[in-house]
Amino acid sequence: MNLSPRRHRLAAAASLALLACAVHAQSSAPATPNGPALTIEQSAQPKPSTRPKPITAKAASEPAPQPSALTADLFYEILMGEMTARSGDPGSGYALVLDAARRLRDGKLFQRAVEIALQSRSGDAALAAARAWQEALPTSRDARRIELQILIALNRISETVEPLRAEVAATSQIERPLLMAVIVRNYSRAADKKLAASVVEQALVDELKNPTTGGLAWATVGRLRLNAGDASGALEAARKGQEIDPSSDAPAALALEMIDPGQPLAEPIVTRYLNNNPKATPDLRIAYARALVEDRRFNDATTQLQAVTTSRPELAEPWLLLGSLQMQAKQDAAAETSIKRFIELSGSRSANKDADGDANDAADRKRGVSQAYFALSQLAERRKDFTAAERWLARVDGPDELVAAQTRRAALLARQGKLPQAREIIRGLPERTPDDKKQKFLAEVQLLRDAKQYQAAYDMLAQASAAAPDDGDLVYDQAMVAEKLNRLDDMERLLRRLIQLKPESQNAYNALGYSFADRKIRLDEARTLIQKAVQLAPEDPFIADSLGWVEFRLGNTAEAIRILEAAYKTRPDPEIGAHFGEVLWSTGQKDRAVTIWKEALLSDAENETLQETLKRLRVKP
Repeated sequence: MNLSPRRHRLAAAASLALLACAVHAQSSAPATPNGPALTIEQSAQPKPSTRPKPITAKAASEPAPQPSALTADLFYEILMGEMTARSGDPGSGYALVLDAARRLRDGKLFQRAVEIALQSRSGDAALAAARAWQEALPTSRDARRIELQILIALNRISETVEPLRAEVAATSQIERPLLMAVIVRNYSRAADKKLAASVVEQALVDELKNPTTGGLAWATVGRLRLNAGDASGALEAARKGQEIDPSSDAPAALALEMIDPGQPLAEPIVTRYLNNNPKATPDLRIAYARALVEDRRFNDATTQLQAVTTSRPELAEPWLLLGSLQMQAKQDAAAETSIKRFIELSGSRSANKDADGDANDAADRKRGVSQAYFALSQLAERRKDFTAAERWLARVDGPDELVAAQTRRAALLARQGKLPQAREIIRGLPERTPDDKKQKFLAEVQLLRDAKQYQAAYDMLAQASAAAPDDGDLVYDQAMVAEKLNRLDDMERLLRRLIQLKPESQNAYNALGYSFADRKIRLDEARTLIQKAVQLAPEDPFIADSLGWVEFRLGNTAEAIRILEAAYKTRPDPEIGAHFGEVLWSTGQKDRAVTIWKEALLSDAENETLQETLKRLRVKP
C-alpha cells in the first residue's frame, strides 16, 4: 500500500463537504475489522421552534457547547482522504484520514482509517492505525478490541497477551460469559492452536486464580486445548475449573462434550455439578440426558429428565424426551401424560412467544409437535385403538411430516386387514425425486411383508431388481423375503451376489452367516462370514448377536454368553434377548434366562424369534 498523500483537484469539493462533516460527526458503533465500511448517513435537521424553550435548572447547569476542533485545513484533509480512498488510491486516503485522526484524537476517524486499510487488504496498515488509536486514546476499548482481532487475523498470537488481559479486566462480570465465548471463537481460528491455548491461559492468569471467575476461565482454556487436540489437557482444565468454582456450569458443560469410554473422568465432573447444585442449568441436564440416551443408558436418562420436569415443569422439551423413554419402557400411560404435557406447553409457548422469536425456533417447535403426534398415534395403536391412532396422525402438518403420516396411516390400515387401501395410500404419495419413488416402492413392499404376503413382496422385488440389477438394497430385501418363503438356495444366491456387488456390505455377510448358524450347517464358514461382518461393523450389536449364536452352535458356550451379554447390554432387543436367554437356559441358568425373556416380551411380545424360542423350549415366562 502506498501511504504517501498526493495532490488532487478540488473539483466537486463543495458537493462533498457535507460528506466529510458526516464522517467526523457520525455516532454509529465501531465496525469489526472484518466488517463492512461505515455507512454514512446525513440526519435531517430539526425545524426551528417558533416559541422559545424555557431555561430549566438542568439546562442552566450543563456546560456550554465547546467549539469543534475541526479546522478548515483538517476539514479539507478528511475530505481529500475520503475522495482519494473512493477513487482507487486507498493508500493515500488512509494516510490523510489517519493524520486527521491523530490531530483530532477522534476515535471514529481512527476507525475509518482501519477500515480503509482492511478494504485494501493491508493488515499491517490496519494494525498501525489501531495502535495509533490506542496511543491517542488509551482508554478506548474499541481500539483494543480491533487491535486484538487484527493480531489474530495476522496470526501474531503471541502479541495478544497484554491487550487480551486488559480487555478481560475492563469487562464487567455480567459480560464475562459472552467475552469468553468470543475468545474461544476468535482464537480457534489461529493456525497454531496449541499456542493460542497457551496465550489465552497466560492472559487469563488472574482470572484462573479467582474463585468468582475461575470456573469460566478454566473452561475457556479447556475448550481451546480441546480444539488443539489436547483432550487430557481439556479434561484437566475442567477439573480445575470445578475445584475453584463448583457452582459454575462451564466446566461441566466442557466435560459433557468429552464423555466417552476413553475419558472415564469426564462424566463425574458433570454428575458432581448436577448433584451438588439444586439450581443446575436445565439445558445442561437435558444435554446430559441426551448423551445417556446415545449411550443406551435409558434408566439414567429417565432419572435426569424427571429431575428437570420436577424442578422446571414449565419447560416443554424435557417432557417429550421423557415421554419417548417411557414409551420405550412400555410405560404407556405415563408416556401419554408426558407427551400431552409437551404439546400443551408448546402451544402455550407458540401463543406467548417473544416478538423476536425466530423462524428456526418455530420450525423446531413444529417438528417436535409432529413427533409428539406420531408418538401418541403409536401409543393408541398399541392398545389397538386405530381410530384414535388415525386421529392423532390427522393433526400432523408440514410436507415432510405428511408423507410420514400417510405412511403410518397405510400401516394402520394394513394392520386392520385393509391392505388394498393401504397400498393405494402409498402409491398416492408424491414423487419429487427418484429417491422418493424408491422409498414409496420399499414402503409398499414392507406393507406386504408385515401382512405376511411374502410371495407378492418377492415378486415385486424380483421385478424391480431385474430393472436395476446393481441396486444392492433391492437384492438384500429380496434375499430376506426369500428366507421367509423358505427358498434358502435363492437367499444364498442373492446374498453372495450382493457380496460381489458390495464387498463391504456387512449385512450380507452377517445374514448369510447367521442363516447357516441358525440351521446348524457349515458352521466354520458361518463364523468366517460373521467375523468379516464384525470387522466391517465392530459396534453393531446385531452382528455381535450373530457371532454369539454361531459360537453357541459350535459348542463354545462361555464365549457365546460373553458376546451375547455384551450385545444385549448395548441393545436390549427382543431377538438378542431370545438368543441370550436360550444360551443361559442351556447352561442351567434358568431363572436368569426367564428374567431376560420377560424383559424381551415387554419390549416386543410379538417378535417371531422370541416366540419361536419360547415355544420350542416350552417356556411361559
